[in-house]
Amino acid sequence: MRREPGRLTVPTVTLAHGGGGKAMRDLIDDVFVPRFDNPLLAPLDDQARLPLALLAARGDQLAFTTDSYVVDPLFFPGGDIGCLAVHGAVNDLAMSGAQPMYLSCAVIIEEGFEVASLRRIADSMQAAARNCGVQVVTGDTKVVPRGAADKLFITTTGIGVIPAGIALDTRSIRPGDRVLVSGPVGAHGAAILATRGDLALDTPIESDTQPLHGLVREMLASGGQIRCLRDATRGGLTAVVNEFAQAAAVGIRLAESAIPVLEPVRGVCEILGMDPLYFANEGVLVAVVAPQSAAIVLSAMRAHSAAARAADIGEVLETLPGTVLLGTGFGSDRILDMLVGEQLPRIC
Repeated sequence: MRREPGRLTVPTVTLAHGGGGKAMRDLIDDVFVPRFDNPLLAPLDDQARLPLALLAARGDQLAFTTDSYVVDPLFFPGGDIGCLAVHGAVNDLAMSGAQPMYLSCAVIIEEGFEVASLRRIADSMQAAARNCGVQVVTGDTKVVPRGAADKLFITTTGIGVIPAGIALDTRSIRPGDRVLVSGPVGAHGAAILATRGDLALDTPIESDTQPLHGLVREMLASGGQIRCLRDATRGGLTAVVNEFAQAAAVGIRLAESAIPVLEPVRGVCEILGMDPLYFANEGVLVAVVAPQSAAIVLSAMRAHSAAARAADIGEVLETLPGTVLLGTGFGSDRILDMLVGEQLPRIC
């Protein structure tokens, strides 16, 4: 049975809201219960009990993922930490070919955080979860003293089901395969960077945060032979392609001219001397597909709203195992290596 929402009368979160008593119950009832309400969450036990029959009817493997979100600022053009936490878990599940189903949500709140902002973030999570067709079925709330955290951290854990017959694996990559990207790269990283600074941009840059499971479903339904998928988050396109090359012990060559980059993103990178290929994305995936399947998979991608600007950007090589090359506009190749450190911290 759904409990009556607590009526918080204070404007900010206090340590009492993490103490396990009435104040904590009021916070949960006011902010989280009415927004995430569903039959699996309703008992408000210390765990969610999931129906195995429903899971088994949708596939023969579970996909299970977890990730923490510490983005700064919490609100940015195109999104916020709430929708980011949902999209991130959903996309991690989708890269295995899974159908995302259930999420948990754990929040660490700094004393003094505004209750109105917490409600706004919970609203965003609710809208994102509904749009993705997933349910938040369990969670946890902690409050730490002022200065012990930075406003709000969120951890989401996701469970999905992989349909029978789907086996996406980087070890299946072969020489001659094509590398596809679902859209322009670097928008999330550029949006966060622009929000933190004072760049006086004429064209605002919005984060690309969005769910990708629907796109993956269409790609798999195309009948093309897909080797593996990965969403290009921290480390950007460069990190993902290097991970592919190292896992499969192959070389990969990308064509710089084929990689889509939005002009405002390119402009920010040129001003600051940064490379958009290293910028984080929160709504872009990279696929490796068999060469004879590239056209059909690319067509399926471009027919989906999340990948209208999908592109074929490179090929898998038999030589130079573990190495990624970038073919430049000058007719030469340069090694595209992973970053040694962090280009932009607190990005997601």
